[in-house]
Amino acid sequence: MIRDLKRVRNIGISAHIDSGKTTLTERILFYTDKIHKINEVRGKDGTGAVMDSMELEKERGITIASAATYCEWDKHNINIIDTPGHVDFTVEVERSLRVLDGVVLILCSVSGVQSQSITVDQQMKRYQVPCIAFVNKCDRSGANPIKVSRQLKDKLGHNSVMMQLPIGLEDKHEGVIDLVAMKAYYFEGENGEEVVVKEIPEDRMEEAQIAREEMIDAASLFSEELTDAILEENDITEELIMQAVRTGTIAREMTPVFLGSAYKNKAVQPLLNAVIDYLPSPLEIENEAIDLDNNEETVILESSDFDKPTVALAFKLEDGQYGQLTYIRVYQGCINKGDTLINSRDGKKIKAGRLIRMHSSQMEDVEAIPSGHIGAMFGIDCASGDTFVSPKINYSMLAMHVMEPVISLSIVPKDNKAQINMSKALNRFTKEDPTFKTYMDHETGDTIIQGMGELHLEVYVERMKREYDAEVETGQPRVAYRETITKKALFNYTHKKQTGGAGQFGRVSGFMEPCEEEFEFVNKITGGRIPTQYIPACEKGFQACMDKGPKLEFPVTGIKVTINDGAYHAVDSSEMAFQSAARGGFLEAYGKAKPVIKEPIMKVVIETPNEFQGACMGLINQRRGIIQGSQEEGVMSVIESAVPLSDMFGFSTVLRSGTQGKAQFTMEFLTYKKVPQSVAEEIARKKLEEKTKKK
Repeated sequence: MIRDLKRVRNIGISAHIDSGKTTLTERILFYTDKIHKINEVRGKDGTGAVMDSMELEKERGITIASAATYCEWDKHNINIIDTPGHVDFTVEVERSLRVLDGVVLILCSVSGVQSQSITVDQQMKRYQVPCIAFVNKCDRSGANPIKVSRQLKDKLGHNSVMMQLPIGLEDKHEGVIDLVAMKAYYFEGENGEEVVVKEIPEDRMEEAQIAREEMIDAASLFSEELTDAILEENDITEELIMQAVRTGTIAREMTPVFLGSAYKNKAVQPLLNAVIDYLPSPLEIENEAIDLDNNEETVILESSDFDKPTVALAFKLEDGQYGQLTYIRVYQGCINKGDTLINSRDGKKIKAGRLIRMHSSQMEDVEAIPSGHIGAMFGIDCASGDTFVSPKINYSMLAMHVMEPVISLSIVPKDNKAQINMSKALNRFTKEDPTFKTYMDHETGDTIIQGMGELHLEVYVERMKREYDAEVETGQPRVAYRETITKKALFNYTHKKQTGGAGQFGRVSGFMEPCEEEFEFVNKITGGRIPTQYIPACEKGFQACMDKGPKLEFPVTGIKVTINDGAYHAVDSSEMAFQSAARGGFLEAYGKAKPVIKEPIMKVVIETPNEFQGACMGLINQRRGIIQGSQEEGVMSVIESAVPLSDMFGFSTVLRSGTQGKAQFTMEFLTYKKVPQSVAEEIARKKLEEKTKKK
């Protein structure tokens, strides 16, 4: 691994579904001599792309798990993570962006900025990751990269600047005009590996000069030298322009736009040059950690110093045939084979036994993983998001943002062998994926799995069958309903029990009210009415009631509890007594606080040919959906809406049959909203039926 960090790039490839992320990664690996044959994502021989190593990925032609690889280009080391586009696997994108220094945002030259591009953009904002854009599929009918660059400005608020112009579009797409070097690039040879540099065609010269001036104008905001050169009408060198564009890109105040066609092997090499020229090295990104020994003060990490104490973040886990594989990004210091590290979450010591670099599912053993690099360790027991540090320090990196699951499904193993294999599979999947959760429903005895969408759960059930030979039957999908209160209510509850010997006594008094947070506890006890040592027990008692609401046994959310009075007994009071008193107080006030049920509302974006626009709107209206906007973009319409999740099951089938299979949709969690009375009654009736069946 290169130790000169100026020559290292950690990049991700992110985009909407089917924009060509994996195809582009495949071409990058081919041109950097990492692979010697190009495989297609939906390969005719069933091979699939190198980066899609899972059988399911090859069959479906989609990326399910992010895959890491590395390559070398122009004496630079590029670590690449190819991420999924489906919103169901959004945690894969989230955790990749957490550890990357830069991103190539791919946009389809026909569809432009789509719903998932917006989600990826929000994730990049969250982690302040600089990006360059690549407008792919310029060979497709209806391609318009200039329109896509405009959409980047209008829809995502990027200061997008064209760095290239296309030479021909659709079936006439031959190459690109580079506006920095003012040369035309053509890509010849069987796989476009020969880059032929020519002069710009005369009929395009004027257009290229206008575009170059616009690009230099935009770049001059980030370089005084470039501004001076323009004002003094001096020669504007390529280095001056590139330095200004680089400064603007790293500050996230400019997004250079490149274009080409990965599938037709056009303009991938200039994109690789752009990754090196414009995306930051680990030295140009400021990384922070929290010092747990020093009042959680923020510490700036030194990527360039390999001798400092080690700080590394585990961002992804995978259970392979050789045990648990932990993907790590080293932020400071260096992990050498045999080093002892501390997991700052639980203080446990770990030994770095086997260190490797990943190339999709293949591995290469290494002696050390220096700061600024991405690698992996074997045989370490940890969780996703853990920080590993040298024994001298106690730092913790900021964790990644993980969304709560919105859909659940009951699964029942067919026999005892399936039961054993199922529990092995669930144990592994919940460790690997923080958005996939599982628990046992004690009343029905069923195992419940929870996730981000139907596809998410479907993939895991399929993986159980294939990878663990666990035959399971699935129940009906269930929605993650919540309960909450709508008004303030008082409680004054005394818990008293006398059974010979020491009894139990505790009184709590106060009120509960709705709030924005999930749960808030306020202690306003004065004069020692309840001794300080029992206050945590009161909070614990109230918190315990949040798991199962008294109304319909759904988890409770959005409640603020304030205790302002109480009483205790010198002998009979205990933590247990006050926990019981708190539970009693909760139940007493909950019924008076007008509880309601809330349901998850999803943001649903449909992309459909114009002739089916009305039909798609009808399908949304039938599902209690609210249409928030609709716009026509050429021959396609984009309909944005908010629809309750409970009405979205099986929607993909209905949508396909209603639009001759031409429409597609994406769905992601938006918010929780109160359910209408008629729906609440239906939910209550079903709950009652379930209870009756159990009896």
